[in-house]
Amino acid sequence: MILFKRLEDLRHWVLLQKNRGKITGFVPTMGALHEGHINLIAACRSVADLSICSIFVNPVQFNDPKDFEKYPVSIEKDIEMLTKAGTDVVFLPSVKEIYPKGQTGLETYDLGPLENILEGQYRPGHFQGVCQVMSRLLDLVKPDHLFMGQKDFQQCLVVQRLIQLRQIPVQFHTVATVREADGLAQSSRNRRLTADQRQNAVAISQALNDIRRKLASGDAGTLLKLAREKLDAAHFKIDYISIVRAKDLQPIQNWNGKEKVIALIAAFQGEVRLIDNMLLN
Repeated sequence: MILFKRLEDLRHWVLLQKNRGKITGFVPTMGALHEGHINLIAACRSVADLSICSIFVNPVQFNDPKDFEKYPVSIEKDIEMLTKAGTDVVFLPSVKEIYPKGQTGLETYDLGPLENILEGQYRPGHFQGVCQVMSRLLDLVKPDHLFMGQKDFQQCLVVQRLIQLRQIPVQFHTVATVREADGLAQSSRNRRLTADQRQNAVAISQALNDIRRKLASGDAGTLLKLAREKLDAAHFKIDYISIVRAKDLQPIQNWNGKEKVIALIAAFQGEVRLIDNMLLN
């Protein structure tokens, strides 16, 4: 495995591989890796000759500076996991490498309604930050394939929007969420949960499964009420529980039984904010 820290070094290597006709796949991460990330690497290696993974905790996508400061960092363990997974290249840039002119006055993108609903409502500026770093990484890596996890479903839609806006020639792949044995979605933030909070946290996936099992064409209000009661009982502070159209995350009042829908939840267990989602049909 090769490790790059400088943009120019990685850019030179990528150009060399492109000239050799190699197909490249890219997995962007913020580190604190778990099996969900390794699953992305496996998906990448299944279609690409060369797998590239970035580890960069992007400061401009954190609307809460305290959340940025508390984000778990485990570089040595991450590199060990990526090596075992057969990753070809790891890109480990500094903030100055990504934002050489500083973090103010950055470009903005027209993300439409996606920017201000659900995660966007509770994390203003977050998705502009996602696009700012992804735009730079995609320009640098120029991958043939891009892999991201379904757990960040709205982020996946935002990055697809960015790709469309900038007409970036890359094939986007959404990879299914990897879960613990009890159903909890694997997340870097899980490391911050206490033992009791970890036990409570599984209520999110249980609520999503309840919605999926009971979903029928018609009014979804009752299902949302029951899900909220389950999370309240598990001592969650809820940001949102929504059943929306999968293609654009617009809310549905009465489901026709055919349109693709998804349930999404964001809630705090103590100071740790967890998100999860589940495609319902």
